[in-house]
Amino acid sequence: MADQFDDFSFDASKTETHLISDGLVATSNSDRLQYLLDNTPAIIYTSVPTGDFKMTFVSGNAYHVLGYHPEEMVSDPNFWFNHIHPDDVAQIFSSLAMLFSEGQRTYEYRFMSQSGHYVWMHDMLRLIRDEAGNPVEVVGSLTDITERKQMESALQKKGEEQQTLIGKLQEAQEQLVQSEKMASVGQLAAGIAHEINNPVGFVNSNMGTLKTYVATLFDVLDQYDGLVKKFPEGHEVTKRFIEIRKNADIEFLKDDVADLVNESMDGLKRVKDIVQSLKDFSHVGETELIEADIHLGIDTTLNIVMNEIKYKASVVKDYGQLPLVKCLISQLNQVFMNLLVNAAHAIKETGVITVSTGSNDAGIWIKIADTGGGIAPENLNRIFEPFFTTKPVGSGTGLGLSLSYGIVKKHGGRIEVQSEVGKGSSFTIHLPLHPELVTNVS
Repeated sequence: MADQFDDFSFDASKTETHLISDGLVATSNSDRLQYLLDNTPAIIYTSVPTGDFKMTFVSGNAYHVLGYHPEEMVSDPNFWFNHIHPDDVAQIFSSLAMLFSEGQRTYEYRFMSQSGHYVWMHDMLRLIRDEAGNPVEVVGSLTDITERKQMESALQKKGEEQQTLIGKLQEAQEQLVQSEKMASVGQLAAGIAHEINNPVGFVNSNMGTLKTYVATLFDVLDQYDGLVKKFPEGHEVTKRFIEIRKNADIEFLKDDVADLVNESMDGLKRVKDIVQSLKDFSHVGETELIEADIHLGIDTTLNIVMNEIKYKASVVKDYGQLPLVKCLISQLNQVFMNLLVNAAHAIKETGVITVSTGSNDAGIWIKIADTGGGIAPENLNRIFEPFFTTKPVGSGTGLGLSLSYGIVKKHGGRIEVQSEVGKGSSFTIHLPLHPELVTNVS
C-alpha cells in the first residue's frame, strides 16, 4: 500500500493551463489537484496513526458535504470521535485497532453535520507506513451514503411488510384448510349419524315391542299360576308346575329380564342422543345466521367430547338465563369443543371443568374454566397465534385457539383469558345478541 502512495508524485514547477468547466483556469498541477479534492463527492482527510486519530488534513468539500470548514475539523483533536453517533461508536472502537494489522478498514456510521442532523457516511481508512514499516499517517475518504441508507431502510421495511403479508396469507390458508377439514368432518359426522340413526330406530322400536311381549309372557305365567292353585294341594299337576317354575327360576327371570330390557332401552337412548348431537353439532351447509339455543349447543358439544373429558374431569354446569342468539351455531360448537378439550388436556390427573353462562345489556357470555396447570405468563399473549402450542410435538396443531378466536371475532365478539399457574385457566366468550349489526359473519 505504501508503494502505491510512493509512486504518486507531481512536479509543481511544471505548469500547464487547463480549461475548467466553470470558466476558472488552473495554472499548475497542484492547483488542479486542489480543485479535484475540493469538488470530489468524497471528503479526503488524513489523521495521525495514534489512538486519538486527530485529523491533520481535510479537503475543502467537507463544507459542501457536512457544513464544516476544514480548519475547525483539524483544530479540534477530538472532532471525529465527538461527532460520531453514540450508538455507532462501540462497533468502530472495538475494531479500529485492526487497522494496524490489516492496513485498511471500512465503516458505515452516522456523523453529525453542522445542521445538527446525522448523515450516514461510508468511511474507508488506509494506513500509510514508511520504508521501515512504521505507521506514518492514516488516509481516509468519507462519502455521504444517506440516500442509499434510506433506500435500504425503505426496502427493508417493504420486505418486512411483505413477510408480514406472507405470514397472514399462510395463516389464512391454514385456517381455510382447517375450516375445509372441519366441514368435511361435519359432513362425515352427519352421514354417519344418519346411517346409525336408521338401525338404532328400528332396534329401539323392537326393544319397545319386546318389552311388551315379555310383560305379556310373564302375565300369562301368572295366570297359569293362578289356575294351578285351583288344583288340590299335592295334585300331580301342582307338583309338576312348581318344579318347572323352580328349575326355570321364574322370579329371577321376571326381575332380570325387566332390568335387561330397561338397560338396553337406556343404552339405545344414549346412542340416539349422541347421534342427534352429531347432527346438531355439524349443521352441514349452514351459511346464514339463525337463532340458536347456546345451552343446547354446549350440551351437544359436551356429548361429543365426553370421551375426552370423563376420565380427567367432572363437568359442572352453572347456566344462567340466555336468550336465543343469532349465530352460526356449528362454528360456535367448534369453539366450545376446542375450549373443552383444551381444558381436559390442561388437567394432569383429575379436576373440574365449570361451564357458566349469563347475559347483560351488551349480549351474552360463556365461561369455561378448569382446575388444570394454568398458562405461563409469557405465553398468555401468544396463545391465539396460529401454530403456537405448549403441547408436546405431535399432540396439537396450534390452530384450535386461533380458529376459535377468528370465529368469535367474526361474530362480533371477543375472548378473554385469565390464568394462574398451578390453579387453572378460564376462557370467557362474549357475544352480541345481533352480530349482523357488528360484522358480516358469512
